[in-house]
Amino acid sequence: MAPTPASATQLKKPQLGLRERKKIKTRQAIRKATYQLIIEQGYEATTVEQIAEAAEVSPSTVFRYFPTKEDIVLTDEYDPALEAEMRARPADEPLLTSLRLVMREALAAFAGRDREEMVLRTDLMVKVPAVRARMTESLSVTGRMFCRLLADRTGRGADDLEVRVFAMGVFAALQEAAVYWAEHGHQDDILDLVDRTLDTFERGLGA
Repeated sequence: MAPTPASATQLKKPQLGLRERKKIKTRQAIRKATYQLIIEQGYEATTVEQIAEAAEVSPSTVFRYFPTKEDIVLTDEYDPALEAEMRARPADEPLLTSLRLVMREALAAFAGRDREEMVLRTDLMVKVPAVRARMTESLSVTGRMFCRLLADRTGRGADDLEVRVFAMGVFAALQEAAVYWAEHGHQDDILDLVDRTLDTFERGLGA
């Protein structure tokens, strides 16, 4: 969540070298071409060869950046920025409070800039079994990042069972909130769904 996977307008990003900026630009071009083709002809009809041609790269370049077509839909540059923003929060701030603030700001920026992409991505999560399956696999990457944050905040090991359970539970829940958003026609406010999701972790289901 991933789904993908902020300042007043977008997540702060560390300064990157020219090579890394070129890589990000190539990934974004591939992703943009993929979404446009999917809008025009559907997910199943879209091939890696078509994506490569539209993005003006070779098929081998597409596979170098994205091992599978599903990864093009699910992979983004937000995990490193999310981790940096989380680490910038006060060390004594409750972890879920930090996550709530960072996630709300990131999603508000993303929705304001690329809502159509968010809608398409979450629709594919719901409607395409291969994307849904790959989404579950990719969750482990974001979960491991959160494990590192938890370990630093709590002094526990990143591989402790309780740390892993909490981290994976939180991000699986946020992923499920994205699926819920799509299943209900994107009518809800995604920021409210994030709040409700984290409220459930903090307070439980109640009576």
